Amino acid sequence: MAEVVHIFRTLLHRFPMEELSEAEIVFDKGIAGCIHGRSGSNRQILLMELETIRKLGLAPGMVRENITTKGLDLTSLASGQRLEIGQAVLEVTEPCHPCERMDAIRQGLQEELRGRRGILCRVISAGRIQKGGLIQALAPAPATISTDSRGIGKTI
Repeated sequence: MAEVVHIFRTLLHRFPMEELSEAEIVFDKGIAGCIHGRSGSNRQILLMELETIRKLGLAPGMVRENITTKGLDLTSLASGQRLEIGQAVLEVTEPCHPCERMDAIRQGLQEELRGRRGILCRVISAGRIQKGGLIQALAPAPATISTDSRGIGKTI
């Protein structure tokens, strides 16, 4: 079973993250009190695998993830996949691409993290999460049909 191992939030840019034993997940925003949570953003919560963090010799929270997971292959999740974590539901939006700030942690870390920095999610349903809580993959979000200015439909 997949589970939450650590929960973090950022109170101030470029300062160490605060570790929490539980957190309130706010609809369309992220973790309550985290300065990175923005309404309408596809980057509301970052999930990172403990297994990857250990392979790279890092400590949880060093790569600025909000939720450290165990037992869930994040690279296997596609955009639109939904995850139930505690009372909250998140939707995978995209992989997280490592930025140059990772090299400030350790030279070369940006490249080491390429393709395995975790996944970004948006909050679909608010609720409380806690360390040790289970993570369950749900059915992906249903496709939406949109039409362009010519009336031609496409799945988005």
